[in-house]
This record gives sequence, C-alpha cells and structure tokens, in this order.
Amino acid sequence: MIFSIRKLAMPAVAGMTILGAGWAPAGLAASTVSVTTYHNDNLRTGWNPQEKTLTPAKVSGGSFNLIASTSLDDQVDAQPLVVPNQAISGQGTHDVVYVATESNSVYAIDATSGQVLLSNNFGSPVPYTMLPGGCNNNGPNVGINSTPVIDPSSGTMYVITYTLESGHQTFRIHALSLSTLADEVPSVVVTASGKLNNGSSYQFQAAQDRQRPGLLLANGNVYAGFGSFCDIDANLSRGWVLGWQTGTLTPLPANHLNNALASSPDDFFLTSVWMSGYGLASNNSGDIYFVTGNSDYSGTTYNPKTNLSESVVALSSDLTKVKSYFSPGNISQLEQEDGDFGSGGVLLLPTQKGSVHDLAVAAGKAGTLYLLNAKNLGEQNNYLNAQSIGSCWCGQSYFEGSDKMGRVVASGGGNVNIYGVHTQKTGNPSLVWQAGSAGVPDGQFPGFFTSVSSNGKKPSSAVIWAVSRPTDSDPADIYLYAFDQGGNTLYSGLTGTWPNTGGDSNTVPTVANGKVYVASYQALAIFGLGANGHVKLPPTKVVDMRVPLAAGEHEIHGLVRSMNGNLITVARRDGSLVRIDSTLAEKNSRMAEASVGNGLLARGTFDGTGILRANTILHAVKNPAMWKADR
Repeated sequence: MIFSIRKLAMPAVAGMTILGAGWAPAGLAASTVSVTTYHNDNLRTGWNPQEKTLTPAKVSGGSFNLIASTSLDDQVDAQPLVVPNQAISGQGTHDVVYVATESNSVYAIDATSGQVLLSNNFGSPVPYTMLPGGCNNNGPNVGINSTPVIDPSSGTMYVITYTLESGHQTFRIHALSLSTLADEVPSVVVTASGKLNNGSSYQFQAAQDRQRPGLLLANGNVYAGFGSFCDIDANLSRGWVLGWQTGTLTPLPANHLNNALASSPDDFFLTSVWMSGYGLASNNSGDIYFVTGNSDYSGTTYNPKTNLSESVVALSSDLTKVKSYFSPGNISQLEQEDGDFGSGGVLLLPTQKGSVHDLAVAAGKAGTLYLLNAKNLGEQNNYLNAQSIGSCWCGQSYFEGSDKMGRVVASGGGNVNIYGVHTQKTGNPSLVWQAGSAGVPDGQFPGFFTSVSSNGKKPSSAVIWAVSRPTDSDPADIYLYAFDQGGNTLYSGLTGTWPNTGGDSNTVPTVANGKVYVASYQALAIFGLGANGHVKLPPTKVVDMRVPLAAGEHEIHGLVRSMNGNLITVARRDGSLVRIDSTLAEKNSRMAEASVGNGLLARGTFDGTGILRANTILHAVKNPAMWKADR
C-alpha cells in the first residue's frame, strides 16, 4: 500500500511505500496523511489507517458536522484528493484538497476553510447534447470524468480532460504543477491504434469512448481505462487501456484493445472499462487490473483471446500481454441481459497469511462478490469463494482490525456488509459475513461507494464512510453516512445534491487528518469536529438535460415487462402499458440493450397503432420518482 506521509511544519517528503497494512514507521505520530489517488492506494483499499481524530465515539457524539463548503462550477464525478503542507503559488503553504469538475476545471482549496486558493480551466467541456444519442448518464457536461492521480515526489497531478476543440471531441492528458495548476509539459492528445483479428487496424474513437475509471500511477507510467457513452454507438466504441510515461507524457509503445473482433452478430462491440469510476489497480507485481463490461447482446462473442468481456483482467505493465483473467460461468446470460460484471471495480488485498497470499475481489450487476487468486485469476468460473452481496454499481473497501484479520467492505444492494477474510495453511481462503448496516437510501442503481478510516489496528476504531445516492429527482439530495465495524449508524447528514439523476452518483468520501471531503453537484462539503451546525451548502443551478425533440417526437420512461424480438412492452409511471419497436434504434446503434425488470428511456414517434417507433433507447433507473416528466 502506498501512502504519502508528510511531517507537520516540515518540507514535504516523497511518497513512501509502507509494507503490509500501510502503517507509519515509529516516530511519525505527528505526521499527516495525503490521499493522492483513487481509494487511497493502488490496491484501491479506500483505507486510511492513520486517522486518530475521527473515532466512532467522536463521530457519533454530536460535534461532527459540516464545517465548510465551497461552490464549484460543475458536477464532480472525481474523488477529491488531499495533500497537506503544500505550497500554492502566491498563497503560502496550506493543507490542500484538489477537486476536478466536469467543466474541465481543477481547484486547489484550503482543506479546512474551504477557501479557493487557485483554479484553472483546461478548455470547453463536451455538452451532453453532443454525446452519442444524447447520453444522459452524466451531468450537463463531460470534462474531467475520472479521478486524477498525484505524484507527490514530483509535485505533479495527472488528469485527463475531455474538450470540444474546433467542433471535435478530444481527450488530453495533462501533467499539472500542484503549486500553480499549470501544465508542466505540453498536454498530449489521446490517440491509439489496435489490430483486429482480421489484421485490420482500429483507431481510438474520442467521440464514442468515455474515460471514466480513476487514473493509475504505477511503473513510472500513468494508465487510463476507456468505455462508452450509454452503450450508444456500440458499432464504433470499444474498451481500451492506455498508458503514458510520467514526466514527458510520451505514450507507451503498446496499448490494449479489449475487443479485437472484426465483426459481431449485432455489430455491437464495447467490452468497456468503466467500473462506475473505480480506479485501475496494481500491486507489487506491477500488473494492471481492471474489470470489463458487456459486448454483443447475442451472448456469443466472448473469447479469451479476442474479446475478454465480463471479466477481471490482469495486464502486463507494458500493456502487451494478458497475464491472467477471470470470467464468470454465466457470461452468455450476462451479455444477453446487459448484466455488466464491469459495473464494479477490482480490489486487490494487501498480502495475506495462509495458502494464497495475493487476493482480489470483484462484483458487478449480478451481485456476486468473487474472491480470486490475484496471481492466477482462474480463467472461466474458477474462483476461491463467492458471496451474494446485491447488485453492484459499486466497489469494495478493505481494512484490518485488532485481531489482524482482513475485512472486505461490500456495498452492493443497499447495505454495507463486512466480510472477514478467513485464511488457512491449506485449502482456499474464504469470505465470511460478520456484520451489516441499515439501508443506505438509493433511488438510482443499486450499490454505492465506501471509504474506511481507523486509528491503526486499535479495537473498535474503524469508521466506514458512505455517500447515498438520491431517492428523488427534486430534491435530489445525497447524504454522508458513517458506520462502525459492527454496522451501527454513527452519523448521517446532508452532503450535497445530484439533480442529474440519469447518471449515477458514484461519490467517494475522502477521509484525511480529521476531516471528510465529499464533492457533488457544484459543491464541495467539508466535515469535521467542532461544528456548530450553522454552515450551509452553497446554492446550485440545475440544468434541464432533456434533449430537444423533433416535431411529433415523444420521450417516455418505463419498466420493461416483456421483450419479443424487437417489440418491447413497458409499464409507464401510471401503470399503463406501451409497446416500443426498437428496430430503428438498433439499426442506427442508438440502443442500450433493454432487459426485463429494468428501466428505459425511449425517444421516437407513435404510429397509428399506438406503438412507439423508437430512434433512441437508453437505460433508466427502476424508480419512477427519479424519472423526468414524459413529453
């Protein structure tokens, strides 16, 4: 595990690797903690084991509350990052929280007062109206969609922007100075080329490929994963993993194209890397770990050599070789039902005792949490242990208690569930349920994201933090929750709003140095002790994200009741049934695959028989309270 440790009132030192569970060496009791990457470290544990202030007793004692807030220019999908004792040009030295928004703005904010110290904008974002099919799985803009990564040894933040340049969608990777937020070297346009299985070349498609997973800094490189926009233009969009050298931003000689098929039955490719924003992972081997989503909905195109859809993948650091992979046994079903395994990320566990030292866990929409051997992921349906956690647009966390047992925090469905990692000298390790929480409100897709803080391995010092998703479109409030390791609720409080309910609030709380940071729609909330309850969140301005309709065109929401070929029957919010013909939407690659029991949004025109001839079909949440008005 990697933590950047800095002594108070002393010059910052380079990030150092702490072995095992990430404990600070003796004599660093007065140090403060940096959070420089998604979920705290490259394993993606989400664990800060050096939090002495936010004990369960203090969090539940009545003095923990909102202490500051900051107004931002757009929605934030990236996790806030924290660097203490950081020099800011012209502003002196501060503990700084860095926040990146979907308007391509990066803020350096005082980590206690919430004062904006510095900000910089890196170009016009891409408006939702220019996304394939008017993709609504986002806010009004797509700019910086993923969590950046900071190299504390060089004082550099790496970030990928999505800009509209001369009418064209463009990804750029930047290396920014933490002190000035200026480019240290010229930004580099993201490009890539891959070989298909018929020998032809396939080019990276900036207008169709979405960069959502958190960036990874490892092996002297920065890595990024790419997926799609709402599964629209699936004839063009394919998943990628790309890399650049730190410092120079020179692209790596090789890249990884997830789906190398030259054709598919429905002209539908994808095999995206999206993971609900969870970061690409890496361990001491230097291999790159990620999870892929669905490909052709015929359920027939999965292939370990040319299309590792619905799989956990370990990729060599130079991106040239798949080292190992794990695919569930029901891949065909997942493909046909849009049951993305890749809706969640892969968590690598710190080295464990017992027969298998290197472990990984991953879960997706199907709700099965798999325990895997990270050195040899097992290929198809070969896993160490599995638990049912509820459908997961989410990612796991990890911590250890005073008994030295590792614990996996799962957040599928609507609850926090804690599993002990049971190891043994012979035989397979397993996950054993220990405790669960009360429900965390969620009106969008199931699951949410957690972080964990603790005072080392002291008994009962762990606090599990979570952010709910909205349960209504107006008000679309989201809340910060805190639980002890027994699942008991310690705190809940309003932390922001998320009015663009078509796109999941994949919000990750950041815990460092006695404070909790939550970024949401146009706001950063800072929580801590000693609050008087009078601090308010800043006002926000909601943008109507419904795309303009042509004359005679309609837009409806519904729950899928049945599917018969291209004819889909849905129940609208009033219970009335409507039939939708998906032929045109499918022909023009404007269709996210529907499935019985799930929600959809369809645009099109009604014919004389009352059938909606859809030109676009998107996914929608199941909860009618989240739907915008039909029109």
